[in-house]
Amino acid sequence: MSLLVIDVGTSGLRAAVVTPLAQVQHVTYRAFAPSTPAPGLVEFDASAMAAAVLEVTNATIAATSDRIDALGITAQRASTVVWERSTGEPVGPALGWQDLRTVFDCIMAKATHGLALAPNQSATKLAWLLNTYDVDRSRDLLFGTIDTWIAWVVSGGALHITDHTNAAVTGLYNTARRDWSSHACDALGIPMRMLPTIVDSCGELGIATALPGAPMIGGLAGDQQASLMGQGCVRPGQAKITFGTGGMLDVVTGQAPPIDSNRSTHGTFPIVAWAQNGTSMWGVEAIMLSAGTNVEWLRDDLAIIATSAESHEVASQCDTTDGVVYVPALLGLGTPHWDYGARGTMLGITRGSGRPHIVRAVLEGVAHRGTDLVEAAEADTGLTIAALRIDGGMSENPTFAQALANASGRRVEVSPVAEATTLGAGYLAGLAVGTWTHLDQVADSWAPAHVVEPTGSLDRERWHQAVQRSRRWIPDLSALDF
Repeated sequence: MSLLVIDVGTSGLRAAVVTPLAQVQHVTYRAFAPSTPAPGLVEFDASAMAAAVLEVTNATIAATSDRIDALGITAQRASTVVWERSTGEPVGPALGWQDLRTVFDCIMAKATHGLALAPNQSATKLAWLLNTYDVDRSRDLLFGTIDTWIAWVVSGGALHITDHTNAAVTGLYNTARRDWSSHACDALGIPMRMLPTIVDSCGELGIATALPGAPMIGGLAGDQQASLMGQGCVRPGQAKITFGTGGMLDVVTGQAPPIDSNRSTHGTFPIVAWAQNGTSMWGVEAIMLSAGTNVEWLRDDLAIIATSAESHEVASQCDTTDGVVYVPALLGLGTPHWDYGARGTMLGITRGSGRPHIVRAVLEGVAHRGTDLVEAAEADTGLTIAALRIDGGMSENPTFAQALANASGRRVEVSPVAEATTLGAGYLAGLAVGTWTHLDQVADSWAPAHVVEPTGSLDRERWHQAVQRSRRWIPDLSALDF
């Protein structure tokens, strides 16, 4: 008795089996990076994605002798697909969540209709696709984020659904009604008939008839919420940070809904953590625009490390940065500043600053930014985050994990699997079929690979001074406010 999971990320996709012992097995992975035909444009072929998903899923099913009880689906959020209802053929390229072609549309939506939208949400992406491929709105088209598209594909076109975790980050969601916003749709010219049905994140959601054995779809969630579940964060105040290309902190707040869906005072956003039995559990999310990207910069552009893992070895050659401070703002600063014109900044360099100091400064800079996210989430929610659970590629770096513990003054618990999204989707599917009967069992299943306690502290006052020097480097971008 096991669970099948389809996990579609930004640069690749996988299928895997999650066992009742919360082990991830029989992983089949395929790289699937989006294309960037011009600066700011990020798109991909949704039909090719569907074929790749079926390929890896069939391979994983063939590799296991376990009985598959249910299927969980987790995916990158807000990426946007539009397709013909009758044929299932996409009308054009799917737009990735990083796509920035609708920046001006977001500005106009706020000025004209009072809508607070960001270009990384689905709303203006969907409007752009309609304005490009269905100007008079005469075609019978369907909209979906990646979870919706994959559910459609594996069900042979029988299911057109999304869950609350994905719907709530589209920019088209009415928080109070837990349903689509007619105001937002009317303002952007989006026919509501093309929107998917919003369902719970966990339950008997439909049958994946396109897969061998036709498993029941039992779980559906956005990637960050699946990671939250995968790290056993199911109680208010429990939080995780995923340190991948960027960084995402998510903390569970409880069943009380937010006042609205807009950005809060300290730069966090409300999210639906999961929905079960018609009830939503809420949370907030804080965002770091670049995390692992900074290590890639050391590796690929400066060429002062050969591999990402070597950053730990090199940084370990010195005990401190000797005053070097690095602000990882290669794409601007997210929470709490939201300054798109900030840029990466390195301060305190002397003639004695060497390769180890630079590498350590980069790792500590990302740790400082992770601490910024924690402090913002605590300020916006009033909750105390006692410990940090972390996953993603950087979580495997001992120097970084220790820097995060020292910067935040909190215990850091490293996920036993680097990509907790897969495990979280497995938990949701398993809850639907009784593999686990209560969320407390999910919480009790958490067993970190190792725990890192603070052994010192990092200079937060100097850090804040460095951040101020990195800000407003490109004034026109700094003026943007979504």
